[in-house]
Amino acid sequence: MRAVPSILHVDMDAFYASVAVRDRPDLAEVPVIVGGGSRGVVLSANYLARSHGVRSALPMTRARRMCPDAVVLAPDFEAFGRVSAAVMENFRSITPLVEVMSLDEAFLDVSGAARRLGSPREVAERLRATIHDEQRITCSVGIAASPTVAKLASRRAKPDGVLEVAPGEVVSFLHPLDVGELWGVGEKTRAMLHRLGLHTVADLAHTPVRTLQRAVGPGLGAQLHEMAWGVDRRRLVARRGADEPDRSMGADETFSRDTDDREQVVRELLRLSARVTGRMRTAGVAGRTVTLKVRFADFTTLTRSRTLPEATDVTVEVYRTAVRLFDGLGLQRARLRLVGVRVEGLVPRERVQRQLVLGERDEGWEAADRAVDAAARRFGSGAVRPATLLG
Repeated sequence: MRAVPSILHVDMDAFYASVAVRDRPDLAEVPVIVGGGSRGVVLSANYLARSHGVRSALPMTRARRMCPDAVVLAPDFEAFGRVSAAVMENFRSITPLVEVMSLDEAFLDVSGAARRLGSPREVAERLRATIHDEQRITCSVGIAASPTVAKLASRRAKPDGVLEVAPGEVVSFLHPLDVGELWGVGEKTRAMLHRLGLHTVADLAHTPVRTLQRAVGPGLGAQLHEMAWGVDRRRLVARRGADEPDRSMGADETFSRDTDDREQVVRELLRLSARVTGRMRTAGVAGRTVTLKVRFADFTTLTRSRTLPEATDVTVEVYRTAVRLFDGLGLQRARLRLVGVRVEGLVPRERVQRQLVLGERDEGWEAADRAVDAAARRFGSGAVRPATLLG
């Protein structure tokens, strides 16, 4: 087990329900269920509905009986996918070691982010604030030295909280828990362990390994005994979700204060364009569609897109397009809370054949970008930057 608690498990709170009601202030204090028709099942329920016993996978007919005052909303999977993709992009802006488990949860190894962003708890609070500000939903974060304990900690932090389990506290944290909370223990295994008189994780921990192996099998028996003592040999593997195709890359930034200063906005668009295209070049992709996002002080959000004649990964080309989109909005001193830049329609860079323009130099902005990337690899991401971003 790692000596330092640098594994984060981030889990969105009542994800489907939270996304479904975020634009419905009239439902803020109402039980809400997201699911199919009368013969379907519950996909998600907000915490007011959960207080009536409504849970995911419950038949809708039973859920309606348990909470007759609930508002039932049909799932909008397109919206869920958009929000999930944006959240995962936030994770990857912190660390490349992101293991996506589903639309609404992921593990992050933030051991390499300490110098840049601070302690794991500071990283967790930063993520929670960003997700709440940009997506208007909440998440809970567990911090530990292993994925298993981090996942259990995030469950204990719900809703909208952070729980860190220090290495010296792992055993005292685990042992009072029901055996069914351990990763990999389903209902059947839990029932079997209960029949054997093993109700808590402490019971598992103090049962000989061979006894457990005879009860549940050699592999699971050994694994359960190790987990009961906080031993987790699993290592995170960077992995995208099955529902998260790598078709776009983007970045958003929330201003410390709402602003109507065009110069400040344009400067931020340059910073975001450089961040996005740098990641694209690292991934070996280019894209044709540039999308600008602006969020006003009242949280109203607009997006505008422009498709270029050919795919690009050049910072200046993305930046200039984003600025044109911004100026095209014709804003009259409107105060902005957030801006974002996204490049969509990504394809492998080697498939892009750039058409040279008559009179254009062979070496230009592409060469400059490659030089910046080389400097960043050697000296860090802030080693070289546009002059307008200095200071």
